[in-house]
Amino acid sequence: MQRRTFLKTTAAGALVPLVVSPALAQTSAPKNPKVDEIRSRIKPITPEERLQRIEKAQKIMQEQNIDALFMEGGTSLNYFTGIRWERSERLFAMILPQTGSPVFIAPEFEHMRAAEQVGSSKLFTWQEDEDPYAVVKTIFTQHNCLSGVIGIEETTRDFVTGGIKRRCGGADLISGTIVTAGCRGVKSDHEIELIQIGNDITKEVYLSAVQQLKEGMTEREYGAIITKLYAEFGVSGGALVLFGEASASPHGFQKQQTLKENQIVLMDGGCTVEGYESDVSRTTVFGKASDEMQKVFDIVLKAQSRAAAVAKPGIAAEEIDLIARIEINTDGFGPGFKYFTHRLGHGIGMDGHEWYYLVPGNKRQVETHNIFSNEPGIYQPGKFGIRIEDEMLITDDGAKLLLPKPKSLEIMF
Repeated sequence: MQRRTFLKTTAAGALVPLVVSPALAQTSAPKNPKVDEIRSRIKPITPEERLQRIEKAQKIMQEQNIDALFMEGGTSLNYFTGIRWERSERLFAMILPQTGSPVFIAPEFEHMRAAEQVGSSKLFTWQEDEDPYAVVKTIFTQHNCLSGVIGIEETTRDFVTGGIKRRCGGADLISGTIVTAGCRGVKSDHEIELIQIGNDITKEVYLSAVQQLKEGMTEREYGAIITKLYAEFGVSGGALVLFGEASASPHGFQKQQTLKENQIVLMDGGCTVEGYESDVSRTTVFGKASDEMQKVFDIVLKAQSRAAAVAKPGIAAEEIDLIARIEINTDGFGPGFKYFTHRLGHGIGMDGHEWYYLVPGNKRQVETHNIFSNEPGIYQPGKFGIRIEDEMLITDDGAKLLLPKPKSLEIMF
């Protein structure tokens, strides 16, 4: 489950059925004329690109003296192979040796479904009364890495790692993050274009959605409008919606809020395009912004701009956060995390949140073609919160925001 989906169902009341009032149900904008133009730009990841990813992973493995990489179904497996396989208690996995082709393991009763996805790759299977980790041991033995170094993809479940340890005690099991993040964290031109398309769709959805704000609507009702607008582009998407005082809690309240005149409206969401995520936050106002709202907005926008101005290859991730935090603290909303309560940003790609994080303490230097969220915020309990979030591409020449910055609470792009 993606983060925003979880937040929508928890912060807005997971057990409350979605009921849109008849008046709101009648509210729909005409089809956006940009739908066809934007969708025409979408091109799927090719088998050749996935082969290049595997070759890059094996190059990193050779540099790091990792003999094999193990991963279950999930985002990384999809990234490298295009295979989509939901996890269960039955082991399905890929083992990527340092040289040669990937090898797969699957339950025997799933043989046909697995063979359909793995294609010409070698497939080992196990019966219900057999130990799948004995098969894992066989594969490691055949590739001469049973006593070597095995990278374990970082989301692998503990009981799976335990099974490998039990059968393959001579292997040195280490985190495979240096390989998976080393590949996924640096985006190709095609990946950047898919993420850009997701951002462009999000921009159009937000611009259409704010025209449908109505006094008395709930956060859930407005969220449903946003989801419907994404569907018009043929993509899955949604938003965490916060009205009024709820915006002072970055992820909202459990209780549904009802929109009133002159309240803050915060939208945090995006969509998925060929597996790649967008994540954009815009804060606007339904009615007229107070002087205090506009003042806080200006501070947050300045903090985002300052952070983008210093972000470039070679700078430590924590330094980018620090620049934004200093701006907010200096303007009276400090110290530390008092009002700017979260890190500045996170990596984004096939997962909404992935490596690496713009947060104090992260001394890792950012690289060309990393993409981060840049999302400073100021949250005043009992009043309102303001967050501006854009995706930020690191280029050789510095950082580039994928969407135009807002100009005010009324002009979002």
